[in-house]
Amino acid sequence: MAETRVLDLGRLQRAGIGAFFRPSQVEPLGITYDELRRLVKRGEVEHVARGLYRLADVEPTEHYTLAAVCARVPDSIVCLLSALSVHEIGTQVPHEVWLAIPHKADPPRVPLVKVRLVRFSGAAWSYGVQETHFEGVPARITSPARTIVDCFRFEHMIGREAALEALHDGLGTRKVSTDALMRVLDVLSNRRLRAALDAVAQ
Repeated sequence: MAETRVLDLGRLQRAGIGAFFRPSQVEPLGITYDELRRLVKRGEVEHVARGLYRLADVEPTEHYTLAAVCARVPDSIVCLLSALSVHEIGTQVPHEVWLAIPHKADPPRVPLVKVRLVRFSGAAWSYGVQETHFEGVPARITSPARTIVDCFRFEHMIGREAALEALHDGLGTRKVSTDALMRVLDVLSNRRLRAALDAVAQ
């Protein structure tokens, strides 16, 4: 019987991979598809969904779902209500993962998780976007200031009340500053947010 290689979180992280991974990501580590199946059979790896696996002994965190989605859709950005939740701004509790993908990209298939897609292009794809990790999975997320600006840019999707709450809570808790919001607005202009900031200043 063939010997199965050891696969642990440390080894994955050294390769720039997290607790969730795709078969193609572990192939360079010498883990073939047959070895991956043996790891699943031994209970060391979980087959979460088609094309998506997870180390079984890694304790799930509050960002379990985000980690799974970002592993499945690496060319994406966590945004809007999901980003607000990560940054602990406001009281919105998203029941789906809000994800931005490139403007012309095909919609990804994400089994078992409800995903709400928006599309970014040009400066919106890179400005105010931060690198982060969820359960060791490399990911990108909009910064607190960028997230609030986006709430007004996509107000038709999340609602006026949620956008205003994000603004007032972000400023009130000092998660963002007016200057930080204005810097984003210089790149991604929005009249509704400018008007709301004028109202706050009065």
